[in-house]
Amino acid sequence: MRANHLSCENGDVPGDGRVHYLDNLRALAMLAGVVFHAALAYSPLMHPVWPAADAGGSVIVDAAAWFMHMFRMPLFFALAGYFAALLVARRGMAGLFRNRCARVLLPLALFAPPVLVSMAWLTERAAETVLRPSPALAWIRTYVDQHGALPPMPGWAHLWFLFYLLLFTLMVWIASALDLGRMGAKVAEMPAAALVLVFPMLTTPALVLVGTPWPAPEFFVPALWALVFFGLYFAFGYQLFHHHRLLDRLQPLAPLLLAGAVVSCLVLFHLTDGFTAAPPHAMTHALHALLEACAGCWMTFWCLLAARRWLGSRSVWMRWLADSAYWVYIVHLPLLLAIQYRLLDTPWHWLAKFTLSLAATLLLAFASYQVMVRHTMIGKLLNGQVRRPTASATTPESDVS
Repeated sequence: MRANHLSCENGDVPGDGRVHYLDNLRALAMLAGVVFHAALAYSPLMHPVWPAADAGGSVIVDAAAWFMHMFRMPLFFALAGYFAALLVARRGMAGLFRNRCARVLLPLALFAPPVLVSMAWLTERAAETVLRPSPALAWIRTYVDQHGALPPMPGWAHLWFLFYLLLFTLMVWIASALDLGRMGAKVAEMPAAALVLVFPMLTTPALVLVGTPWPAPEFFVPALWALVFFGLYFAFGYQLFHHHRLLDRLQPLAPLLLAGAVVSCLVLFHLTDGFTAAPPHAMTHALHALLEACAGCWMTFWCLLAARRWLGSRSVWMRWLADSAYWVYIVHLPLLLAIQYRLLDTPWHWLAKFTLSLAATLLLAFASYQVMVRHTMIGKLLNGQVRRPTASATTPESDVS
């Protein structure tokens, strides 16, 4: 992998040092996680296992939420790989490690304990007080009555992506030391049609190892399938930085990528009876994994192309949104659970509950960012120094990914 200087061939890095369309896309990908988690309470698939599962719900939620799930995190890790390559080119391998320690390791160490503790406390309180508990809350209530405490839940919850970013940072150094970048370059230099067919095949074996749709690898011990699956997207993003014309080659396929992703997801949704069918035969499961890989890959590629076309402007509001997204994602799940637990006993339609819980969570998270984070040490920790724009100021790149 090239790690010496910022390639002058990369046309996506403007003079102010920001890649606006990828910054904006990364913010939307992180905020999509808030929407996804808010939808889980009204997902028939998650009703037996999600603590905030509501009595109401719709198969429409499953169709929309799990389609988003198939590409949201693959897209995020592709963006993470791109920005990792950018950091290596600007600051060298040591600079990448310093940045990841400051922007990823330290926030994970500081925020994971209070976030996990608050979620556990909220869940225990809900198990005690909710009159119409979800199946998971009812089970937790029984467990607490018998054992006096919550069952152990050894995982990162929604912050697992930070753990994997640290692992992939280490893998960048290993790949550089072993000069493995040439392998990735060969894939990146494929004809566009070949790439959109080969890449899903590369990720399918990892998805065969888990159920459909793939679960969040939130446990403290890294999962092999997740290292391979998300690692391939991270490597793709890393190579994208060095082969910026790859998006030019993919551009003519944009309509087919979007249509193919939607059709793949719909076929998968039908074959699995809305993801609720019993575990299939091995060959059938492999087909399901391939369809899931196609939907995720093609939608990821399409999002990159769409962002380059529509998200490249230097908007003050998008800049603020991009800066706030990291904080919002960190704190959103405790806020969301607190609201949705209170709504379990409210006899409203599920759509009203979903809208209220999502809007209130975003409002509280955005407000807390502006008041408590943006111009404080926490904001500097998460995003670097936030400078008020001037005619000559150059803002540093946002380094979350």
